[in-house]
Parts: sequence; structure tokens; C-alpha cells
Amino acid sequence: QVQLVESGGGLVQPGGSLRVSCLASGTIFSFGTMGWHRQAPGKQRELIATITSGGSPNYADSVKGRFAISRDNAKRTVNLQMNSLKPEDTAVYYCNGRVNFEDYWGQGTQVTVSS
Repeated sequence: QVQLVESGGGLVQPGGSLRVSCLASGTIFSFGTMGWHRQAPGKQRELIATITSGGSPNYADSVKGRFAISRDNAKRTVNLQMNSLKPEDTAVYYCNGRVNFEDYWGQGTQVTVSS
């Protein structure tokens, strides 16, 4: 049974930084494109970053230049480094990806940007 588990969320002041991580566990023979989504209260879930198995990233305009996605295929982890955080970045952040040719989601981790 494959699981994606996020960690690293929390409260940070505007302008600060935070890193969230996603660990894929279980029997894994294929670790494909992975991504991070977020959902703010009253808003639709938004795809903000993806990274291919080869390490090529892509970003939504809302986070480009501030967030950086990375992965460690050996450790089955995907990280999202978030810098210059704004109050509008407050949301539940979800890890999502293609593992063993199926799509999986994590349970989400809360990120709150507030003074």
C-alpha cells in the first residue's frame, strides 16, 4: 500500500520561509512526476509546482521565483521550499504524484502565514 505523507507545515511570519516535505512509503517500483497543490479556505485546490522523475520543475505564476520544488528519488521524498511567504500563501498543502503508475494524494499539511 503506497502512502504519501506530508510534514513541515506550521505558522510563519510574512516574508519568512518554510519547507514542506512529502515521503512516499510502501512498495515502490516507479516514482514518477510529483507535485504540490494547495487549497485555501473557500477556494479551489490549486496546482503550484510539479517535478518530473528527471528533476525538471514547473511552477504556477503565483509562486514562481519564491518556491522551489526538489526531489530525492533514492529517499522517495519531494520537498517544497517556500520563501518570501505572503498571507495569501496560507492554505493546506497537499503532495500528489504518480507512484507505481497510479495517482496518490497525501493528507495535507497546514501552512499559515500571519504576523
